[in-house]
Amino acid sequence: MGDDGSPAVSRRDLLAGGSGAVILGLLASGDAALAQESAPTRGHRLVATAPAGEWLLGHPVGNGRIGAMMGGGVASDTISLNHDTLWTGQPATSPDHDGRAELAAVRAAVFAGDPPAADRLSKALQGAYSQSYAPMANLVLAMTHATPPRAYRRELDLDRAVASVAYRCDGIGFRRELFASHPDGIIVLRLSADRPGALHGRIGLTTSLRGDTVADGTTLTLTGKAPTRCEPDYRNLPDPIAYSDEPGHGMAFATILSVEARGGIVVAHGDTVSVRGADEIVVRIAAATGFRGFDRLPDTPPAAVVAAAGRDLAASAGRPFALLLDRHIRDHRALYRRTALSLSAADADAVQAERLFHLGRYLMIACSRAGTMPANLQGLWNATVRPPWSCNYTTNINLQMNYWPVESCNLPECHLPLIDHIERLAANGARTARTLYGMPGWCVHHNSDLWAMTHPVGAREGDPNWANWPMGGPWLAQHVWDHYRFTGDRRFLIDRGFPLLRGCAEFCAAWLVADPAGDGLTTAPSISPENLFMAAPGKAAAVGAGCTMDLALIRELFAHCIEAATLVGDTSDLAARLSRLLDRLAPYRVGRFGQLQEWSADYDEQDPGHRHVSHLYPLYPGTAIDPQRTPQLAQAGAVSLARREAHGGSSTGWSRAWATAIWARLGRPADTARSLSAFLAHSVAANLLDTHPAQPRPVFQIDGNFGITAAIAEMLLQSHGDAIALLPAVPAHWASGTISGLRARGGHAVDIAWRPAVVRATVTAGGDRLAVRPPAGFVVTAIRQDRRALRFAPIQGVTQIHTRPGRRYRITLSRIPVGAA
Repeated sequence: MGDDGSPAVSRRDLLAGGSGAVILGLLASGDAALAQESAPTRGHRLVATAPAGEWLLGHPVGNGRIGAMMGGGVASDTISLNHDTLWTGQPATSPDHDGRAELAAVRAAVFAGDPPAADRLSKALQGAYSQSYAPMANLVLAMTHATPPRAYRRELDLDRAVASVAYRCDGIGFRRELFASHPDGIIVLRLSADRPGALHGRIGLTTSLRGDTVADGTTLTLTGKAPTRCEPDYRNLPDPIAYSDEPGHGMAFATILSVEARGGIVVAHGDTVSVRGADEIVVRIAAATGFRGFDRLPDTPPAAVVAAAGRDLAASAGRPFALLLDRHIRDHRALYRRTALSLSAADADAVQAERLFHLGRYLMIACSRAGTMPANLQGLWNATVRPPWSCNYTTNINLQMNYWPVESCNLPECHLPLIDHIERLAANGARTARTLYGMPGWCVHHNSDLWAMTHPVGAREGDPNWANWPMGGPWLAQHVWDHYRFTGDRRFLIDRGFPLLRGCAEFCAAWLVADPAGDGLTTAPSISPENLFMAAPGKAAAVGAGCTMDLALIRELFAHCIEAATLVGDTSDLAARLSRLLDRLAPYRVGRFGQLQEWSADYDEQDPGHRHVSHLYPLYPGTAIDPQRTPQLAQAGAVSLARREAHGGSSTGWSRAWATAIWARLGRPADTARSLSAFLAHSVAANLLDTHPAQPRPVFQIDGNFGITAAIAEMLLQSHGDAIALLPAVPAHWASGTISGLRARGGHAVDIAWRPAVVRATVTAGGDRLAVRPPAGFVVTAIRQDRRALRFAPIQGVTQIHTRPGRRYRITLSRIPVGAA
């Protein structure tokens, strides 16, 4: 996304931690315009003084359904466009094969003490790879300017959800504004100038897929079709992309663009629209695909797809730009302004922490709205036909991490696309469980896609350390339970939550087997995602029995299912059966280094600095281990993470975000601050989008953005244990600040304001009980309900309050004087 003759961010500026870093919006960067902004404003804007040097450095907008990435070139610019249901492929035409014999052979090899053989045999259970999220179109601008630009400013306003570009050429001020409206279902671009008749240029629509653009007056219509098959970008095959003319094999799509000019002349020219002498240009973009459901062929006729896009465009035709913008901002702010963070610290990391927190919430609102597909590896945005890792749903961490911040950051509506997709996965996963393994319930493996694929991928050649992992279901089930715990929505639990939990628990119960080496239950085959252990000198393997993560996920799922059964009045024997199984699960183990073991045996890791820390799931995002209730296991978890980091771990954006959240859960402010600083230094591009250190250059992965947002929330408020913990891991240099609108389990809404000696919290109760744990070094000194002071008696550092739902409670905490008992 460069510009002819205009400055661009160089390759050395791509990573914010590089020696030539250009960190957008960072006060220390010397951006004079930004330095003049007030603290409340600076945390909600990303600013650059040059066009994006490549797609990764653009500014994203989205309404959950359609999205755009704006690079901000001057004489020429390409704005990439996406639709959440434009994926390659179609539903699988045949069921998964019967793999019961292969499963038995793998288990036999595991219990015979031959993990390498278990790895080889596991490949027989693998099926096809997932499909890919496809790029839809490119809006191409070619503007006429006689002189190079100056006074260039590119901005993403998170509070308004508007990306803009402003510059001066030929003595004229030019401006572009781009937003994706959720209420109107379209993308809107306005070009304006401060001199009448100054806008001249061409507007086009292109696609990297099969498609054609037709110009008709002031309208461009692009119709196309996605491939019927697209192999992952890491597979080196002679024909990785295939198209089909057969109806329903490959998704039809349409993008329609209308051009409205005030003043000047608009003329269709070939497959573009030309504008000369305009005062203002407003471009409206609508899009549709032939998607009819995860289990139905996308055989909607192209004419019907075009008509669907046309209806969205026509519905907005009577609304002028100002009204479209107002409707869009009101809708966005209704979600975005629920929560806000403001830190008084002026150092670079604190300033950027604010932006990271608000950017993560912005991105969630932009790419996950009720009724849309859930956020994929790049959220809603993608510019390549074979994107990194197919831009799919990777369920051994990445999809789940995308949704870590939604409940704590008060965006439960944005959680619903994931819940919807879990129901689709449960439907297909029941077939996989039954056919592949001969088991009840439902399961999910390592990868999924638009079509809710649930079987092991790898095409019988993939490494089982990622391809064969069967525990995606219980990890996804945690999101179902958390949605209930944060919202208290009993109807959701009865109608949707409990059936999902029960089905997943049925599979996990069947997956458990007796451990021949003891009298407990274990899992086999068992894989700690993507890591390998040394089964013997020189022999690395992935498949064993009873990995810590397996047992943690199952233990947590069973406990949630038992509690849910009581809440919904389930009268079956499910809770009793799961209780008996829980009693037989192997315990957590501490290894020879004092670390929480990753496998049932204290193996050496092939890679001691591996990016995954799956065995620390019970610390975060799980809740089984914490410093208050299980201090010895929490310490073992801290040792594990420290060993990983000492060997170069947490080296990817998402992995560093996970480490930051774990340090926060451990209540270690210094380690949390260090980890957050490392994320900023090594894991974001100049626009603060999360990066993965792929070769030959870093690539965008959105999970790190969402993970670090959740980690910052975890630094400020925790609610996983027996109490709400206020400021449990706030760095020392965040000496004062405010956070408003966070949510805690139990449905409580929490605002906190703090300075060195005093912390004040306001809690809007979600239930009839509230327990508060003050930050280290503080004690609760006053509690008021409205104007009435309440009596309280802290027990073991926790203050219990009987509350009434909807009432506000103001809590004052004061620092304990030095030397006080």
